[in-house]
Amino acid sequence: MTTLTHDGGLLRPPASEDMIALDPDFGTRFMLFVDTEEEFDWGAPFSRTAHGVTALNGMARGQSYFAAAGVKPVYVTDYPVIESDAAADLMGRWLADGAADIGAHLHPWVNPPHVEQVSAENSYVGFLPEAVEREKLEALSQRIAARFGRRPIAYRAGRYGVGPNSARLLEQAGFRLDSSVRGRFDYSRQHGPDFTGVPQHPYWAGPDRTLIELPLSTAFIGLLRRGGERLYRRTQGMGPVAGALARAGMLSRVPLTPEGVPARDVIAAIDALIEEGVRVLNFSFHSPTLEPGHTPYVRDEADRAAFYRWWDIVLDHLARRQIQAASLDQLLGAVHPRGWACKAA
Repeated sequence: MTTLTHDGGLLRPPASEDMIALDPDFGTRFMLFVDTEEEFDWGAPFSRTAHGVTALNGMARGQSYFAAAGVKPVYVTDYPVIESDAAADLMGRWLADGAADIGAHLHPWVNPPHVEQVSAENSYVGFLPEAVEREKLEALSQRIAARFGRRPIAYRAGRYGVGPNSARLLEQAGFRLDSSVRGRFDYSRQHGPDFTGVPQHPYWAGPDRTLIELPLSTAFIGLLRRGGERLYRRTQGMGPVAGALARAGMLSRVPLTPEGVPARDVIAAIDALIEEGVRVLNFSFHSPTLEPGHTPYVRDEADRAAFYRWWDIVLDHLARRQIQAASLDQLLGAVHPRGWACKAA
């Protein structure tokens, strides 16, 4: 038996032997995870009660768009949304039709049991006491199972808030895939995790290595992009230099999301990730963005039209690069067992 050199946690880069080998026939594909959550004021303090679940028409419109484009989203869904009969009925139909998958998304401040003080520090579930994280994860999993007849197997922590116990707890709860890690981002100044040095490729996590970690995709673009994460982090401590480099097209960090990121930058990021050998491009956005007025990214109908134009442009580029959408089942089916002597890229 191979001796493990890493505890399988999600707060430091994986060991080289934990990089996942994908079936060559899988090719390079893209996936879409939607953080399906309640609407709340992003500028206000966290609250257990100041929220709603009203963006259902926007969600239905979005699902119709993605289904027509051949994309099967994974709706990682939090407790207030699952508690909504209307939302659960809507998503239940998508699940029954095979048009979408339902995972779990944990916002601790609105997820029972409500035992911790509501604060910015406690908005990262992975840094709560282990017993509290476990109980909240189980409450959410049971509620999803009650709604849809099956426990979720895909997870994303709200605010990317995995902690030292998260991978082990997810394994114990029966999850097969986590997509909480946002490589090339550091949230430690906001009381959150630091994902410095984490690869863009999927890898095995958890003490038993039964959990697949699929990081959210982020690329560096610009003439200096080969300097990578080290150069980017260095420029962040140089005052206005970082902004000047970005404006000059020299160095920018670009996540694959329609929220606040121009399509031209995402196209450059897609090409950069392909050049890096990344074989699963992981897109994401928040479900309230689908209805005007709930997030800073779609404030009115003009913004919503721009949101769909963004997807038209990006999906067209993916098609030109011959990158097709992958479903959750297709990704899981393409993962070789740990230990295959194959590069992750």
